[in-house]
Amino acid sequence: MRFEIVVALRFLREGRFQTGLIVFGVAAGFAVVAYITALVGGLQANTIARTLGTQPHVSIRPLQDAPRRAAPPLADPSARSDPAIQDVQVQPRAQRLRSVDNWGALVPLLERTPDVVAVSPSATGAGLARRGEAARAVALVGVLPDRYDRIVGLSSRIVAGSMRLGPGEALIGSELADDLGVGLGDPFTLASGLGTSDTFRVAGLFDLGVRDLNRRQVVLPLRASQSLLGLAGGVTSIDLALTDAFAADAVAARLRALTGLDAESWMQANAQLLSALDAQSVSTGLIRVVVLVVVVLGVSSVLVVAVTQKRREIGILRAMGATRGQLTRVFLLQGAIIGAAGSAVGAALAWAMLWAFVTFVKGADGQPLFSFTLAPSLLGGVAAVAMLCGVLAASLPARSAARLDPAQAIRL
Repeated sequence: MRFEIVVALRFLREGRFQTGLIVFGVAAGFAVVAYITALVGGLQANTIARTLGTQPHVSIRPLQDAPRRAAPPLADPSARSDPAIQDVQVQPRAQRLRSVDNWGALVPLLERTPDVVAVSPSATGAGLARRGEAARAVALVGVLPDRYDRIVGLSSRIVAGSMRLGPGEALIGSELADDLGVGLGDPFTLASGLGTSDTFRVAGLFDLGVRDLNRRQVVLPLRASQSLLGLAGGVTSIDLALTDAFAADAVAARLRALTGLDAESWMQANAQLLSALDAQSVSTGLIRVVVLVVVVLGVSSVLVVAVTQKRREIGILRAMGATRGQLTRVFLLQGAIIGAAGSAVGAALAWAMLWAFVTFVKGADGQPLFSFTLAPSLLGGVAAVAMLCGVLAASLPARSAARLDPAQAIRL
């Protein structure tokens, strides 16, 4: 094998300019594939983390009231009995806040369900937050703090105050606090659509990373929310956290069959987001394939030219006893060496692109938009693919060199 390595390296050194160009081409392709893969992976992971950080994996709710069927009014009352002209319409029923039946017994049952790691009952509904002349429409979220924290990790998102919900206390978003002009310990009034109202003190401010949620959500003790919403000990939903967030659809289907209630997964609630992420993954895959095809064609074209330029040398080597297998391995080794060298340079280029993104692309707060890294496993996988592409690209020139007739090659 030493003969093939020596000849392959010598051929590469003799065509330094061509070798340098194709190594840079492979490096650029390697850097683009690694960088885009890491960038899209980081973007998708950040998007999903933000989505899951503000909602449960599965929510169990009461079934909606069934619609009723009613016939439209007719000028002739006798025509109501004529099926030929009777036009039956489906009228949706007005939906109202309803409690999950027997939710106290359902919670321990759900806690024993496989794949479920946290269960949190909640009473949620629309309300109005007021302080002085300022008023904002809000979503009232009544929870048991310890259980709710295991679902969305609210304690890690507290930016002022603490994650406590004593009687008469509430947690509000930082934007809502600005809108109402309140701070820690300040009182404000919450009212529901039923006309009930109560005064609460601000126990803490949170930042969920989504401005609209910070402006709308008010987290209350469960009993206070039940009183405001007229639920009298009921809950509007039971929220679940799972060991595997992407098993939410399957778990929701099992829970619908088990409880007879409506179980909605975060994947159903964010179907458009997941479709967009899938489309993004497909687009990224197509870009990677196109880049790899370009790399293969570039390496192959350079080695084809090398075979044409070195026909005489190849003929001499064949006349001196070099076998077709040895010449084939010479050019395959050239492809592998080009792939390896391009991978090394490409890794450096990918790190430089990552540094440039993190350094120069900032959010409104001056921080990077999201974090992503070039994992060693990613670099190793792309390097292996680059070397394989180099070998595949060299296969055609290698076969062409091996088929050269020594006498004709020397005469040329």
